[in-house]
Amino acid sequence: MNLWLRLLWLLATARFQVRLAEPTETVALGMRVWPGDLDISLHMNNGRYLTIMDLGRLAFLFRSTLWDVVRREKLTPMVAAIAIRYRRELRPFQRYTLTTQIIGWRDTTVLFEQKFVARGGSRDGQVAARALVRAGLYNRAKRRWETVADLMAATGVGGRESPKLPADAAAFLATETEMQGIDRRRISVAPTDDRASERASDEAL
Repeated sequence: MNLWLRLLWLLATARFQVRLAEPTETVALGMRVWPGDLDISLHMNNGRYLTIMDLGRLAFLFRSTLWDVVRREKLTPMVAAIAIRYRRELRPFQRYTLTTQIIGWRDTTVLFEQKFVARGGSRDGQVAARALVRAGLYNRAKRRWETVADLMAATGVGGRESPKLPADAAAFLATETEMQGIDRRRISVAPTDDRASERASDEAL
């Protein structure tokens, strides 16, 4: 239930937030670890990080001029891959900040960096987890992924080049590209009855 409350709060306050001027600006959400976020070890469940990261990307989208394009064209945000490293646990009622930032892009892919930063107490400022998220916007009506260049042009910031990716982010995308090739080869040899369903589920950015 607390996740729904967080989402409703995000929707209710989105209109009062300042719009992002640049696509690489950072959006920060202040949060707290509630009992429903915990696992049997009494720290925030590893899967809960991924769910809360969804809220961070939604907050980024709501504050971006891209949100108008998403609504108008009925685009669907989709995640293709996530790499996350857990560094410190987040304990019950610990305050933390989730930061979300686009650190690069190519073709139809946007790469987010998201961090969980502890607030207060002896762990103030420590990064509890850091994730790289490969995502994009899918146009269901046209059955295609929208290119980043087109999306930027539609929001008035066309012609921007992607910042140079840090080494780990570049390695993440390279691994993803290799995995896509493996998946496509696997689909090509799948039994005929399974190919259509697998293509729909495995379609890559």
